[in-house]
Amino acid sequence: MIAPMPTPPSPDLLATAVIIADARRITRYLNPAAENLLGISAHHALGKPVTLLFGACTVLVRALEHALSEGASYTEHDLSLPINGHTLVLSATVSPLDEAEGAAVVELHPAAGGMRIARDEQVMAQTQASQALLRQLAHEIRNPLGGIRGAAQLLEGELESTDLREYTQVIIQETNRLQGLLDRLLTPAKRPVVQTVNVHEVLERVRSLLQAEFPRLQFQCDYDVSLPDLEGDPEQLIQAVLNIARNAAQAMQGEGRISLRSRVARQVTLAMKRWKLAIRLDVIDNGPGIPDDMLGRVFFPLVSGREGGSGLGLTLAQNLVQRHEGAIHVESQPGRTCFSIYLPIQTAGDRRQDSVTLQPPRQNSLKSET
Repeated sequence: MIAPMPTPPSPDLLATAVIIADARRITRYLNPAAENLLGISAHHALGKPVTLLFGACTVLVRALEHALSEGASYTEHDLSLPINGHTLVLSATVSPLDEAEGAAVVELHPAAGGMRIARDEQVMAQTQASQALLRQLAHEIRNPLGGIRGAAQLLEGELESTDLREYTQVIIQETNRLQGLLDRLLTPAKRPVVQTVNVHEVLERVRSLLQAEFPRLQFQCDYDVSLPDLEGDPEQLIQAVLNIARNAAQAMQGEGRISLRSRVARQVTLAMKRWKLAIRLDVIDNGPGIPDDMLGRVFFPLVSGREGGSGLGLTLAQNLVQRHEGAIHVESQPGRTCFSIYLPIQTAGDRRQDSVTLQPPRQNSLKSET
């Protein structure tokens, strides 16, 4: 006997194309977005094999079977789905339904979503490789740099002319600056000190630090108070958010508005791993935005759009977030730049994220402005 299908969500609340199939692979539900995307009405699709909707896209059929056999969500990116004489490039997520054994829900997204995940993974791999190379170079540079500084100090002691000592001071000051830069490159190697972390305490700490540093900066806080605590290193998370927010404040020259927001994210892929629940922390500013030619390189070491910037703040932020199995996404246009930090929610024992119960964020959000 086939278990009854769950009541589908209200179509007005869904922008993603959603298809529900029962244990016999029969289409039981299509939302309006799926009808528009696939070019077929629910009247003609309901009661028909779901594979008819997928056409010649055998990869999507295999994803459906894989998700049901493994009992876990399965995601495929950059799928080519032939529809009415043209081809759609989509990202698809197939998830089994707990309420009806053998049933599954298929979510279809525009290719931009999958392309963003693929691009994030590529950027992450490139950043990790460049960071490893820089740390290796930093170790190699440290010893001769110390020798140069020591020789300059000895030379300064032998010089009687004040004018000549100005040159040795330049050497000492520059070697000190380079030494500080090397120390910052090597710092992220520290392991996280894992403990229970309240993300709102992290955001409030960042807000208070920046408020003291930039008194004319305005803050808007919008927190979902139903979010659970995380397991992580509070100091590293504070440093990661602070680097992003300070970068925004400096881009606005200390004048403007920064919005700090917390929300729950469901069914996200972080570091090539699927999580049912994650916490999303948004740092939004109304500054000039990031140039298009720099947007794909903002997390690379030594890349900075600000004169005098070291180009390490965002690199270190990404490194610290990755150590918590998270990821950072960025979207920017003139007047609005949003850095979103995604941190997976892990529970004790088997660390199954579905054991965490959250309240709807819209009903439990706390907003304030300073």
